[in-house]
Amino acid sequence: MKIGFIGLGNVGRKLAESLLRNKFDLTVRDLDENLMKNFKKFGAKIANSPKELAEQVDLIITCLPSTKICAEVMEATNGVINGLSENKIWLEMSTTDKSEVKRIGKKVISKKAIPLDGPVSGGCHRAATGNISIFVGGERSAFEKILPALTVMGRKVLHTGELGTASVLKVITNYLASVHLVALGEAWTVARKSNLDLSKTYKGIAVSSGNSFVHETESQVILNGSYNINFTMDLVLKDTSLFDDLAKKLNSSLEISPKVVEIFKDGQKKYGSRAWSSMIVKRMEDINKINFRTSGFPEELIDNEIEETGYEI
Repeated sequence: MKIGFIGLGNVGRKLAESLLRNKFDLTVRDLDENLMKNFKKFGAKIANSPKELAEQVDLIITCLPSTKICAEVMEATNGVINGLSENKIWLEMSTTDKSEVKRIGKKVISKKAIPLDGPVSGGCHRAATGNISIFVGGERSAFEKILPALTVMGRKVLHTGELGTASVLKVITNYLASVHLVALGEAWTVARKSNLDLSKTYKGIAVSSGNSFVHETESQVILNGSYNINFTMDLVLKDTSLFDDLAKKLNSSLEISPKVVEIFKDGQKKYGSRAWSSMIVKRMEDINKINFRTSGFPEELIDNEIEETGYEI
């Protein structure tokens, strides 16, 4: 299977590297010429446009920062859709809106190609080792066809159902992660003001009913002070807004979600769109005139688990 990958950002680059490391025939496309040249050094081919890439491969993967950018890449004159033909597969690995992936999916189907949505979850550090989780929505037969590629990009792979279901599940999980992160800011505030040993507090939370994946990972770079989670404030705000907008479309009355969106908007205003998302806890540090620093925690997360071939769950 020939694979094309469009979007070599923080997550996309690592997913594409896993494909290349596992000897897949890979063609890449990104606006950053240097990134593409680097991939070429390690054996990847380079496409001059999304259309050209789509014409040359069997599976086209997009991993892009916004629905707007994805629409441009897919629908432009030199876009993916104009390079599609029968039985090619488009896998949208961006975090996106269900209605948008279905809208573009119809255009893909009109070319007799097959659309799938396949967002990832688990953090950039796990994308680097092929140990991230992947949700996939769409035709079961197409999912099975690309499963060999999915199981080198990720460890646990879940087929969620029809097209769009993976995107809904992804925004739900991202919403929960964002809630956990905001709550951690308040938890660390009370811990610091209670003069608790923050290293011991980290361990205590990790073995308690209050534990979360977000605590185990992001608390480490918060306590270090780097906040470097390889994910930015604007992306979290996009994800929380997608969840909040979906709830509104479903006429769901929510209480926490609107507040979380408000908090991240304030964080983006204070620290900038490209600030690391874990800096949202700095609001609590600034308001309370404290910091959450302690020794023994890393500046950046590294996945120490051995890379293993993934599997369907």
